[in-house]
Amino acid sequence: MERKRCAAALAVAATAVVTLSQPATAAPSDAAAPGAAEVTNQYIVKFKDGADRADVLRRLGTRFGARLSDARQLGTGARLIRADRNAAGLLQALAASDRVEYAEPDVMLHALSVPNDPEYPAQWHYSEPAGGINGPGAWDVTKGSGVVVAVIDTGRTAHPDLDANTVAGYDFISSASNARDGNGRDSNPQDEGDWNATAGECGPGSEAGDSSWHGTHVAGTIAAVSDNGVGVAGVAPQAKVQHARVLGKCGGALSDITDAIVWASGGSVSGVPANATPARVINMSLGGSGRCTRAYQSAITAAVRRGTTVVVASGNSNADGSGYNPGNCNNVVSVSSLNRAGNRAFYSNFGSTVDIAAPGGEVRRATDAPGTRTTPQDGVLSTLNAGTTTPAGPAYKTYMGTSMAAPHVAGVAALLLSHTPGLTPAQAEAALKDTARPIPGSCPEGCGAGLVDAAAAVR
Repeated sequence: MERKRCAAALAVAATAVVTLSQPATAAPSDAAAPGAAEVTNQYIVKFKDGADRADVLRRLGTRFGARLSDARQLGTGARLIRADRNAAGLLQALAASDRVEYAEPDVMLHALSVPNDPEYPAQWHYSEPAGGINGPGAWDVTKGSGVVVAVIDTGRTAHPDLDANTVAGYDFISSASNARDGNGRDSNPQDEGDWNATAGECGPGSEAGDSSWHGTHVAGTIAAVSDNGVGVAGVAPQAKVQHARVLGKCGGALSDITDAIVWASGGSVSGVPANATPARVINMSLGGSGRCTRAYQSAITAAVRRGTTVVVASGNSNADGSGYNPGNCNNVVSVSSLNRAGNRAFYSNFGSTVDIAAPGGEVRRATDAPGTRTTPQDGVLSTLNAGTTTPAGPAYKTYMGTSMAAPHVAGVAALLLSHTPGLTPAQAEAALKDTARPIPGSCPEGCGAGLVDAAAAVR
């Protein structure tokens, strides 16, 4: 149910590993909102009906040694109250008065950060009220600086929207024929293409198809450079991406993937140089059917113990996610996919193993033939490569899939960890889930805690 031509991926330990995308073109508070500066001597106060406002202000002014004035009534019926000096505790005293419904600080707000990248308006998945992640509300607080996100996927291709945000990675594909680079493992995670020339090349039922450049697309959602006047923006545009290449022709071996998880999180892998920039977040937009194997769970558990948050796609089989790995492993953040209207996407897995949802898009209907592009504008727009088989120039394209949903969550995790570096993986997962907003549309089968909310998470 993933990319149609990868339905029969290289199987290791009875686990088929493939990419999970479907290509197609009122309590009182002193806290100000992100990006707001508090005006400490002005307060918005709603008095109870019949309250003697002048008496309240006179008594509190005497108590705090300040002169309080009733400036004007607001359109809501509340009053703007000014003090002639900043007085610690005055706001709390106003809020505690039995003649006041609420009291809040007056604050200065500013326009939310909006990238100048020319294709940003097409990235509905960041800002639209139905299916978006509320990205602009987070970018005034943090853009992910200081956090490395490992993309365990097909590798990297050169791209002007990614190169400046890419740190050294590694090619973990052991099979030279699958890697298509003439050797086994090496220090160059270049995506050489995962095309299939003929049907059946990757096993019975597999189809011919072009290269997906899947890792490039995932990386762009996480950390495409923003405000560079080029292309698109990423969820965490100042984070760094580290490519661990594990998927090539016909998919990837579980043995290679588990080594990549260990290495990306700062662990030691025999024959592989130490990772100079261990990742705080791992994104795995890949998977297969079956239980979570001991190899998978061991690698994931070790990564989490090192302090790395592991985000995975739940799967594209329109089925209960409990039957699909690594989304059914412990200690991962498993992500289901929503469409532009905020409903569960027709292909997305669901159920009790799903932790959270994010936009993954729909570029065709469930009844349309695979490869049909009926609504390309409703997919997730990100970086890509223009090559049909081998790498060519940079490009942009919309894909759909839980592969596209997971990097939204990985990007928000990077924002969160940049803003609050000391969080453990368990704390980061709890924060993502606790701040998620209700599913805007429908997911009766269960899409986790809700739709990831970037602005709420970084608060």
